[in-house]
Amino acid sequence: MLRTVHPVRLSLSLFALAAVLAYSNSGHTQGPPGGEMPPTTVEAARPRQESVSEMLSAVGTLRADEAVTVRPELAGRIEAVLFDEGQKVAQGAPLFRLDASLVQAEVAEAQANASNSERELKRAQDMAARKLIAPADVDTKRAQAKVDEAKLASSRTRLGKTELRAPFAGTVGLRRVSPGEYVNVGDALVELVALDTLKLDFSLPEVYLGRFRPGQKISLSVDATGARQYEGEVYAVAPQVDLSTRSVTLRARVANADGSLHPGQFAKVSLQVGSRDNALLVPEQALWPQGDKQNVYIIKDGKAQLVEVKTGLRKPGLVEIVSGITAEDQVISAGQMKIGPGAPVQVQGAQPPAGQQPAAPAH
Repeated sequence: MLRTVHPVRLSLSLFALAAVLAYSNSGHTQGPPGGEMPPTTVEAARPRQESVSEMLSAVGTLRADEAVTVRPELAGRIEAVLFDEGQKVAQGAPLFRLDASLVQAEVAEAQANASNSERELKRAQDMAARKLIAPADVDTKRAQAKVDEAKLASSRTRLGKTELRAPFAGTVGLRRVSPGEYVNVGDALVELVALDTLKLDFSLPEVYLGRFRPGQKISLSVDATGARQYEGEVYAVAPQVDLSTRSVTLRARVANADGSLHPGQFAKVSLQVGSRDNALLVPEQALWPQGDKQNVYIIKDGKAQLVEVKTGLRKPGLVEIVSGITAEDQVISAGQMKIGPGAPVQVQGAQPPAGQQPAAPAH
């Protein structure tokens, strides 16, 4: 049985077919002529050339450049305290004076004995010259004179130790004795600390041992002063590796003229172990890892080219490219998800080639 086609439906179908053919013939097709994919808009730029530094981080402890507990070498009564607690003192400044009356008496006695021995020696020498006594008697008098002279020197030294002086310039702490108090040899009297320059001890893994040397610069901060940065310089490296931690201790000097740092504080330390000038830096997001290799996309003749690179030092948001690209290459930093090797690309903001329309921006 033959099926009758309704004239109205046939007319509509023919009209739709004609419209499609007309649209196709008018050239309104997506993409450039030739059937190629339109270029994908990406973000790209040439590498930045800057100086970079390799830094190692650690936690260290501040120590006084010099520190000593002042102790008497003689027993005696404290006659006077000659400083104020917390005071800065110069090297050689008197700090304590002990009662010296007994020692002064010893000096006077020794002086008298030495003077007497000297007179007897001269008398013996005169008599020996006149052959009145044997030369051996002169030798005996000479020996006695030397003994008495030595005793005088010893008593004078003891007298000098009744006044305790600062062995170096620094700041005195809190005294532990009062005037009139009797002290024994070796009793702690007060601490003296040099604060104008501090030492900083910190440790780093032994793997970097070959890269440590005196003269390297450090920067540090302490919680008490917030974001303030201090500068210092390494002046000594421990000759042995710590067997328990497998680390190496370094010691640096830090200027502290304003006294804002204190011995015993913990410090966050950064040590510069290397630097390079004119390093090529690209944004970190430009890296396109594949397995254990690092790659970046660069633009060559309007197309994306994937190249393997070797990375180096880092800065916040940037990574150094040691090899694989040049300073003239355009490195794609955004849009890699929508492209592949050989894909046509268009840098955002640049004019596309004639007859091509860029694809939507890739973010």
